[in-house]
Amino acid sequence: MDSPSVQRLTGARIPTVDGEFTLFLYENSEDDKDHLALVCGDVEGHDDVLVRAHSECFTGDVLGSLRCDCGEQLDTSMRRVAEEGQGVILYLRQEGRGIGLQSKLRAYNLQDEGYDTVEANRMLGHEADERDYTIAATILEDLGVSSVRLLTNNPGKVEDLTERGIDITKRAPLKPHVNQHNEDYLRTKVDRMRHILDLGPANGHSQGNAHASSLQSLEQRMERHFGETDTPFVTLTYAQSLDGSIASEAGTPLPISGKEALDFTHRLRALHDGILVGIGTVLSDDPRLNVRRGETDHPIPIVLDSSLRCPPDAQLLTCEGPDPLIFTAPDPASDRREALTARGATIHELPCAPNGGVCLDSLLEELGGHHVTSVMVEGGTQVLTAFLRRQQAQRIIVTVAPMFVGGTPALGSLAQAESADAPDEFPHLTHVQQRWYGDDLVVEGDPVWPASD
Repeated sequence: MDSPSVQRLTGARIPTVDGEFTLFLYENSEDDKDHLALVCGDVEGHDDVLVRAHSECFTGDVLGSLRCDCGEQLDTSMRRVAEEGQGVILYLRQEGRGIGLQSKLRAYNLQDEGYDTVEANRMLGHEADERDYTIAATILEDLGVSSVRLLTNNPGKVEDLTERGIDITKRAPLKPHVNQHNEDYLRTKVDRMRHILDLGPANGHSQGNAHASSLQSLEQRMERHFGETDTPFVTLTYAQSLDGSIASEAGTPLPISGKEALDFTHRLRALHDGILVGIGTVLSDDPRLNVRRGETDHPIPIVLDSSLRCPPDAQLLTCEGPDPLIFTAPDPASDRREALTARGATIHELPCAPNGGVCLDSLLEELGGHHVTSVMVEGGTQVLTAFLRRQQAQRIIVTVAPMFVGGTPALGSLAQAESADAPDEFPHLTHVQQRWYGDDLVVEGDPVWPASD
């Protein structure tokens, strides 16, 4: 039997929250379905192109259903391709592993009666997986892709495309978020369909949206950054009101984030090696700087305290988690140093910045020397502003709560340079993502300063 042919009908530029793609529409000689290729960058003639062969899933891709991991896989694949600046997402019109939407919904009903996904398909007269990747291989040939790194957990997909002449140099896994609705489905994939997944326990996303940002991608970026620079990846994050306030007045803490946003914050904390605040935050909020809400990987508390004002009875010295690192100016008061050291803190002396605070460049070099690969900076105003002024942030995550406070602003003026050679350009964000956690809106992106565009 002759192999099917494809014809590229048209293409258009598609800007997304992850980056800019070109969407190509294909017809073929095999069926009456229009298959799609979402292409980022130049892929023709290139090796090791990142590729996702994604089968249509209306319930997961469009509705964000928690019964499967399809929507999350599509979302993660788009983000990873965009971050790499080159790649292909094939969107194949083979709903429900090839059985169609009507049969898939009937299979869902059978699964609700206790049958697994394989049993349900077979009870409806279908195979466990009826997908075919011949057209996918033909589209990749049309795009001129020489070899691919395939984003998949399914070894059968690797074998199928390889048999059709696609040179797959690596399988790139997609880690799912396990929840109460998809756990049995994912377990069946592993036990009966050979999928390669490390499911582990449900990881806090039991009620999350399937399109929520995956922290796996951020973790990979952290590792790459540290490997390239020997300094920590810096995530700058804070919660603010609609008018930009982080406190009702100076020195008075104010709960801003709701429960769902706090859950996300603690997952983010657990991802980082260290969590950093200024002494002002310690004195006003007395934070614990550890993780709670089901997380167990505590970051190292890091405090910038140029005059060593940290109280010996601060919670971060007594709560569960690693002992804190306190960075101060040279020659601190010996009695304060001894009191904090006695409570388990490690004191590091660093050169002062022109404004009298701790020098951030020296700080990051020192942390890198202690193999702290990532730092989450949470505040307060002076610290957040200093990191932005010095262009020392790789990711910014801001939670906006639906309230007005009229209190202490999150940031000071970025145009007020710390020294004659300090940058005074205003950053903007690229690769912006927005999502809701309860009533709170979380906005994140990569900071870019005009001078570095």
